[in-house]
Parts: sequence; structure tokens; C-alpha cells
Amino acid sequence: MTLHSLPIFVRLAGRAVILLGSGEAADAKRRLLERAGAVIVGEDAAAPLAIVAIDDETNAVAAVIRLKARGVLVNAVDRPALCDFTLPAIIDRDPVLVAIGTGGASAGLAAALRQRLEAMFPSQLGQLATALFAARGAMRARWPDGAERRRALAAGLAAGGPIDPLGDYPNIQRWLNNSAETDAAALRIISLYSVDPDDLTLRDARALAQADRLYHPADAPPAILDRARADADRIIGTTPAALPPGLSVQLEMPR
Repeated sequence: MTLHSLPIFVRLAGRAVILLGSGEAADAKRRLLERAGAVIVGEDAAAPLAIVAIDDETNAVAAVIRLKARGVLVNAVDRPALCDFTLPAIIDRDPVLVAIGTGGASAGLAAALRQRLEAMFPSQLGQLATALFAARGAMRARWPDGAERRRALAAGLAAGGPIDPLGDYPNIQRWLNNSAETDAAALRIISLYSVDPDDLTLRDARALAQADRLYHPADAPPAILDRARADADRIIGTTPAALPPGLSVQLEMPR
């Protein structure tokens, strides 16, 4: 499945960004840029990004053409066909940022999703991220092997785990001291009844997200395979008799 856009997080603190236009839309973009620490400049300044919030269609299109001719990446407010990038709805749990975008199809939908998801993410989520960053050395010492460390982290962060990010009081130190060994081999067989990823059970979706490797038939639907971790090995065929350490998932297709 092809992504219509690649989501990225750009550090704008102290960097110039062009903002053209006036009124409510321009003011909203200005507040967002200021919150990110950007230096807002006019059209003639050198900058890698620009936001065009001009109401008049002719003037807006002309500004976009001028900026793109200079190699500037442009966001044209309410004109998705002219956009090189779009601005998502944001859930901020510093340093955790959750961005929700629709490719410019509906800012209202993105905002509605943000409001729903906002209540799901606890206020201490950012503290957990900061604590995990500070514990990198301790995690390397506890699990010197990178794959084993990744499996331990996945198990700890899983629903109901000792550092479940949606849990009540994740405790990094307790997890490091008490975490069980994670080098055992495990197998999860997922029998698909549909090629639609929305038909996956919650348990199946979690297994795909945590799998170290994915064994699947050649005709497995890409939309299902995309639910697995990006760095999980994808292997056409069936699981071997001797499984490698970590979680292996075997996909079985409906016949």
C-alpha cells in the first residue's frame, strides 16, 4: 500500500519559515509556528518552508508558484492540491507528539480524531518517554543484545505490562529489576478470515505490531503486512521447526 505522504517531524526552533496572508487562518498558523520556535519571515527571505494563507485564489496560486520556483516546500491553506506538505492535528505530551493527518482531505476529521484520542493518552506519557531515554544505558547493560532489548521493551510496553504507556503508574526501575528473560521463542498463528485489516482482532493486531518476524504466503494482502512493525522480517513461507528467539507470527490465508 502506497503512502500519500511520509509523516516526519521537523525541528523548526530558530529556523526561518515564510508565512503569507492575514486573518484567522494565518493567525492560527502563526501561533503554531511560534509554538514550534520558528522565526516567521516574509516572502523575500530565505527559508525551506512556507505557509500561504491568502484568501484570494489568484493571489494565493501566484504566491505558491513563486515560492515553488525557488525550491521552497509550500503548504497552501485550504488548497490541498497545491500543498507539498500538510499540517496535522497534534496531541502534545512533550516529548511525545501524536500527529493526525488526512492529507488535506478534512481538517475537521483530523481535529475530531484528535479530540477523541486526547483523552486516551495520560498526562504522564511524556514523563515515561523521558525516563526511557534516561534509562538507555541501563537497558543496554540489562540486555546487551539489540534484538533481545527490543523484545524486552515491547513486552514491557504491551497492554498490562509493567511500563504500559496507557497504564496508571509505569515504573521503569521496577521493570528493569524484575523483567523476565526475553530470549524464548514464541509463535502466534493468525488465521485470516478477511483481507481487510480492520477485521483483525485486537489480539492479532497486537501480535503483528510486536512480531520480530512474519511468515506469510506470497499472496498475503499488503494491507495486512503493513500492520507489522516496519523492521520485522517478512518471510514468504511457513515457520521452521526450530524457531529463532522472539515472537514469530504465521499468517494463514482464507481458502
